[in-house]
Amino acid sequence: MQLVRQKEKVTAKRHRAACAILVALLAGAAASGCAGGSGEGAAGPDRQAGGQQGAAAPPAGPAAAEAKAELLKQEQAARVVAAKKWGLAKVPLVAPPPPAVRPHVTTRDGFEVEGGEKLPPVFTTVPTKERIVFLTMDDGAEKDPELLRMMTELKIPYSAFLSDYEVSDDYGYFKDMQTRGVSLNNHTLNHRYLPGLSEAEQRREICGEQEKLEKHFGKRPTLFRPPYGNYNGDTLRVAESCGIKAVPLWAAEAFPDHMEWREWDQDLHPGDIILTHFRGREDWDGSMADMIRNVMKTVTDKGYAVARLEDYV
Repeated sequence: MQLVRQKEKVTAKRHRAACAILVALLAGAAASGCAGGSGEGAAGPDRQAGGQQGAAAPPAGPAAAEAKAELLKQEQAARVVAAKKWGLAKVPLVAPPPPAVRPHVTTRDGFEVEGGEKLPPVFTTVPTKERIVFLTMDDGAEKDPELLRMMTELKIPYSAFLSDYEVSDDYGYFKDMQTRGVSLNNHTLNHRYLPGLSEAEQRREICGEQEKLEKHFGKRPTLFRPPYGNYNGDTLRVAESCGIKAVPLWAAEAFPDHMEWREWDQDLHPGDIILTHFRGREDWDGSMADMIRNVMKTVTDKGYAVARLEDYV
């Protein structure tokens, strides 16, 4: 077991064609959500935001290319406006399209458990050469409506890891988040230190949360993060038994006024997972919006874009 600390001038005829295609593209974007609170985007709860699965292919040719360029120009203009509105130092960079095939994720060296070769991998970084990172939020204590608006307008993807004892007083907040495209993942029922529990107790914490998430949000997630980042062999075996496929931990943690780093170089790397929490002024010297401003300044200054974790794992 590895103990770790919590903590994106033509003829009139061509012009009409391009406009028609642009309208179609814009309508498709609206239908898919483009809400971007997470890359799961309002395109649906699986993966359509990245690839528009099932959509008819747009017309090919110069007019289509021109319409697409115009759409991208408008989207960038909207990002500039949103960044200014929300007080970001720079406009967030746009992540590249997700890979057609997800990378093969393995357990990080030093994070293994005995006999765990075929168990869900435990990792802090997704293998990729793209300059992307992944933003994740834990627990669910702070239910700030400003966060939902901010992330939707900025189109910054993020993934939530929820503990039922923190979210049960307002499932509606997280249902709204899910509708905006955020994946809701497992962080146990009561946020207990799992290695100190029996296998049966761990099963109640992990599989019980799977049942809660399915009941209230219609889906059993495949991603699980153990509280405090602590786990043992029983944790991974129990998690796998109730549908968990991967255990993402984190390489860095974000706060409103600073970042904390796992790696010796105190820096970001392609594929790094960033942890933060649903917290507010009672716990932090700042709000959720302040935290997003800080983490996005760090990410953008270092030349990274935020991508959707579920498109890669």
